[in-house]
Amino acid sequence: MLSSLSIENIAVARQLDISFDEGFTVITGSTGAGKSILIDSLLLLSGAKNGRELLRTGEERATVSAVFSCTPSMAERLDALGYPPDENGEISLQRTITADGRSTAKINRRSAPLSALKEAAPILLNIQTQNERSDYADKSTYAALLDDFADDGAERADYADAYAALIGVRAEIAAQREAMSQKEMMLDILRYQKKEIDAARLTADDEEERLVRLRTKLKSLEKVTKYAGVVIKALAESEKGATAAYLIERAEGALSQLGEVVEGADEMAARLANYRYEILDIAERVRDALDEDVGDPAEKLTQIEARLALIEKLERKYGASIAEVRAKRAEIAQKIADLEDGDFRIAQLEKRLAEEESRAAEAAVRLRAKRTAAAEKLSAEILGSLRFLDMPKVRFRIAVVPLTDKGAPLFRPDGCDDVDFLISVNAGEELGSLGKVSSGGELSRITLALKTALAGKKDSGTLIFDEIDTGVSGGTAERIGIMLERLGEGAQVITVTHSPQIASIAPHHLLIEKHEADGRTESTVRAIAGDERTAEIARIIGGINVTEKQTAAAQEMLTKRTDGET
Repeated sequence: MLSSLSIENIAVARQLDISFDEGFTVITGSTGAGKSILIDSLLLLSGAKNGRELLRTGEERATVSAVFSCTPSMAERLDALGYPPDENGEISLQRTITADGRSTAKINRRSAPLSALKEAAPILLNIQTQNERSDYADKSTYAALLDDFADDGAERADYADAYAALIGVRAEIAAQREAMSQKEMMLDILRYQKKEIDAARLTADDEEERLVRLRTKLKSLEKVTKYAGVVIKALAESEKGATAAYLIERAEGALSQLGEVVEGADEMAARLANYRYEILDIAERVRDALDEDVGDPAEKLTQIEARLALIEKLERKYGASIAEVRAKRAEIAQKIADLEDGDFRIAQLEKRLAEEESRAAEAAVRLRAKRTAAAEKLSAEILGSLRFLDMPKVRFRIAVVPLTDKGAPLFRPDGCDDVDFLISVNAGEELGSLGKVSSGGELSRITLALKTALAGKKDSGTLIFDEIDTGVSGGTAERIGIMLERLGEGAQVITVTHSPQIASIAPHHLLIEKHEADGRTESTVRAIAGDERTAEIARIIGGINVTEKQTAAAQEMLTKRTDGET
């Protein structure tokens, strides 16, 4: 249920903090007091458009927040969305709008996208506005309303899968036929592309990396040749002078002759021998680098540059890497095969289409069976409610008719059924589609009957009715109030009303008033009972000047409710 609602800077409401009770609550107030503020604020929490036109004059921002206590089924559905209730089973929603058109949302005090509010709010709130009652005149909504009652989720899921597969095959056939219409031109293009890629003989995905490394090495080869020769000549091999190795060898031999006269001469001679070996090793390693066979470096470098240029050209046209170019080549080859064998391909797809149509048709039949059974039951429930709501001659039936096109099922996203709500209000009149034959007052009662039936089938959250008494009065309004009270025994029901009959029946009564503070108009909301409630119902009956008779009538209405005569 909706536990509390806080509204700041919405229209004439500077600050409203409202607590709600279980069961049935009515909200009343004089015209212009701000009753619509509550509905508009709850719609903002449900993800309605920015609503900056609701911002209180002169203010920069407005905030609406609400706390809900959740049933286990609600908690499970909210948890699946990633917004589980807290340890107390409560969840809070908040929406802030600013004068510059910005909007922010929070769920359980955590920032959330507006889309999350749009998903979470319908689990907690079921707001029935006057505009929504007009929507019930739209036949396109009837299948979804029936599905809400039918518990046909599994059947709808099976049909949706079959329908998606069917649509996918239809799209493939259309694409194949489009391609076949330009077959020769496309084949010429594709064959050229395949030939261009094949001519490059791309066999290894890492070829480009290896070529880049070899190019770097070849560009350094001239430098290697020049300086490696200097190293070799200086250290070990020279035709024009003594090398370092030769001179050290000479010095080593001379030191060995001084062993008896120079202290440490033998040790120094051994050290020079080690130096000579190291020098010769360095010269040999440099020679190995110089003697590596790369052929003609200039010619090899030219070949590498040409190969890399070809690869880069192909990558610009077909992919960012050799691997992607090769994958593109496979795709092109498949397209060529499909076009060359296009008629056979279309025949295969049409065979698949027939299979998918058969599967979808079977799923549609199962869905229709569920809808038909539910339609019979829902029709009976709505008919009973309408007769209670002072429509004794009413006839009502939900028709579920197969949709066909030249004898074949006509597949639509929501099934193959034409669902219509048929009604006849007066004796002797033919049944007609609800939206075409119903008045405002009749739509109000049909809406209540439908909401009552649906509330018994699923956890609908808090049910909010905005002026459900539109177009009715007297005994009919009283019967609406009785039905709302009964509905409130299993759910929280809140309604904005102008009807004294409905207002007197509700166990809980909130009054919206308008007054002036600091030179500005403000709205306030408070719970009323006793004499205050009697006075408010008398005001609804009589208007500006309330008479004693009207006050007595108000008291009689409340006493009647208290005594249980309803």
